[in-house]
Amino acid sequence: MRRLIKSKTASVFCLAALLFAAAALLRTAASANAYSTTAASAVVIDASDGRVLYEKNAGEKRAIASTTKIVTAITVILNADDLGEEVAVPDEAVGTEGSSLYLRKGERLRIIDLLYGLMLRSGNDCAEALAVLISGSEEKFSFLMNETARRAGAADSHFVNPHGLPDDDHYSTARDLALISAFAMKNDTFREIVSTKVYRDCPSPDGGKRTLVNKNKILGTIEGGNGIKTGYTKAAGRCLVSSAERDGRRIICVVLGCGPMFEESRDMIEEAFGG
Repeated sequence: MRRLIKSKTASVFCLAALLFAAAALLRTAASANAYSTTAASAVVIDASDGRVLYEKNAGEKRAIASTTKIVTAITVILNADDLGEEVAVPDEAVGTEGSSLYLRKGERLRIIDLLYGLMLRSGNDCAEALAVLISGSEEKFSFLMNETARRAGAADSHFVNPHGLPDDDHYSTARDLALISAFAMKNDTFREIVSTKVYRDCPSPDGGKRTLVNKNKILGTIEGGNGIKTGYTKAAGRCLVSSAERDGRRIICVVLGCGPMFEESRDMIEEAFGG
């Protein structure tokens, strides 16, 4: 009789364990299915512990437009001797194609001002200026960018310019961008720059100040939103790397080739935090 009772008890425990495991799998599947995006490529990670929460074509090599500037900014921060140093705008930066601060030859700014112009206004001329000032040329700076990417654990990226204008040899993946962004967000200076909504301390050629407004709508529209960078070219489509932090958790979301990039990124970030 005791053996029969023990056997029945064991069976009950086994059945309960199986039901618990099945419920856990269903919750996991339901959670994965709750993420939704029209992006060509996407990934959501918990940067606090490195977990991948969602991915869609995350390893696909793609043009990434101005999200390139994430790599540019952290490379400058890690390699500049003094971010407060005042520098003259080099010839190579003047008239750079695309979004711009309309820098003038010889105009004097600090490196930190150029970084704000790079990340808030998405200035391609700021990117070119920083590359030349740090390394002497775009080619040499691109070498440093690739070193930074490898340091962050990105294995499927290759950069040939600091701004993200189209080039067949310039690409990354959603997964690599998430890794690079998680790496960059550990840096206090980088984090401060990308979380700034408005920067009013950038000198202008007339002796006044430029007001730089961040293009990233994640800031101020989602609880804990603190970065990171938008991007667009015809080749890449609309791209966004976004970040939000709550209760010590940092979620990073990457969407590449995504029309409603802000709306879908916000939804996925909310899902990552538990809805």
